[in-house]
Amino acid sequence: MRATISSLKIAFLSLCLMAGSAVADTLPLPDALINLNSDRGARLLIESEALDAYWPLSIQFVTQKNQAYCGVASIVMVLNALGIPAPTTPEFEPFRTFTQDNVLNERTEKIRPREILAQKGMTLDQFGEVLGTYPVNADVRHAADSSLDEFRTLATEYLGAPDRYVIANYLRDALGQERGGHFSPLAAYDADTDRFLILDVSRYKYPPIWVEADDLFAAMNTPDSDNDDRTRGFVLVSADL
Repeated sequence: MRATISSLKIAFLSLCLMAGSAVADTLPLPDALINLNSDRGARLLIESEALDAYWPLSIQFVTQKNQAYCGVASIVMVLNALGIPAPTTPEFEPFRTFTQDNVLNERTEKIRPREILAQKGMTLDQFGEVLGTYPVNADVRHAADSSLDEFRTLATEYLGAPDRYVIANYLRDALGQERGGHFSPLAAYDADTDRFLILDVSRYKYPPIWVEADDLFAAMNTPDSDNDDRTRGFVLVSADL
């Protein structure tokens, strides 16, 4: 049965990658990064050891609605993947789902007002606070207070278990991308190449990529001037049972 499920996943993945070939004209990737929508990228996903997070996140994959909403889009993906009860939204009634509009409310407004959020995004700590307004466990880890080994161990553990998610907050420039701080969910880990898969929510700009663990950690271990120069990092998310 496990072999059958694996075969179905591989077939589904192949169809998804074929369907994704007609995508936006994204920016070129540095040589160190591997596009998921490539033979090598697909093979890494198929062979990866920890990919439980990939399937629910791929179903809930959204593009950030503006260039400051990477954190908001990442939160929406994770809340929907966890099946957290969502508020109503007029365009989908009577159905409920989190969107980049209804996920923000009076409680999140006190953490980061929409007007500022739409211009400057949010910091790692604000991200954790916004998530904390919902019934989830949001364990915020600053890179300076962690290590590459701890990050690799924790992230792999979460990516290989159901209903566990990891959001990375990293500096694009450190990965050779354009530019500034960014949030996106991690979806899988391949031990043979020591690479994590980032489902980049700015799909108009970059595709999902495989990045080496040490490069990703270095990109997270960068100071954020909007957060008193505390380093960026990652957030471990699970349902609050």
